[in-house]
Amino acid sequence: MSALDLSPHPGAAPFPRMVAAQAAMEAKLMLRNGEQLLLAVVIPVIVLTGGVKGADHVDLGLADRPVDVLTPGVLALAVMSTAFTSLAIATGFERRYGVIKRLGSSPLPRSGLLAGKVGGLLVVEALQVAVISVVGLLLGWDPASGAVGAVLALVLGTGTFAALGLFVSGVLRAEATLAAANLVYLLLLAGGAVVLPSSSYGAFGHVTEWLPSGALGGAMRSACLHGGVAWRDLGVLVLWGALGTALTARTFRWE
Repeated sequence: MSALDLSPHPGAAPFPRMVAAQAAMEAKLMLRNGEQLLLAVVIPVIVLTGGVKGADHVDLGLADRPVDVLTPGVLALAVMSTAFTSLAIATGFERRYGVIKRLGSSPLPRSGLLAGKVGGLLVVEALQVAVISVVGLLLGWDPASGAVGAVLALVLGTGTFAALGLFVSGVLRAEATLAAANLVYLLLLAGGAVVLPSSSYGAFGHVTEWLPSGALGGAMRSACLHGGVAWRDLGVLVLWGALGTALTARTFRWE
């Protein structure tokens, strides 16, 4: 009978297991943070409820029922708030406190870190979609059966805004990232055609169609209102995602 081999076998865990562990940790950290929950759930729900109730008193110039237009727009807003603003702020302070630097010395490669962060975002976004959908249904939302278009929009939107958020957090100091991420969020919320369609912005609407916020909002509305897949809007998201990924790869600093 051979002796039991108790010698150590050093080595990294398989890549999928490392990514899953990182994604679970990212999701837990985001859900424990009150500011992140405010951006992720509370603000989108307030925008949806206030927009639907306010449409009874203010003419928004919408061809369809306000709740049917606003709910997919708020779902897009939720993706933007989590994948861009929350991720940028969290990563900026992780760089400041040396967390990213320590992860860089671990067996987890950069691609695994990025995949883990995106995985954590998708977990949080699943919660957001569930909460906002329930609120929308209670307000009378009647979505079309455009699940394919909606899922494509959510996934591509998450990847695009995550790449842009990492770019911002990788080149600015933590405090500057906090200010810039919130400023961009407010500007896109007000004028980026994410909640309201591009047609609501008059002549400027042609510009908003080429913004990542306008493309994500348009793709979500196309899926939820008409059950279709907005290939042009998804293509715009892919272009912005490629640009953000290239910029992040060239400029991101671990500390």
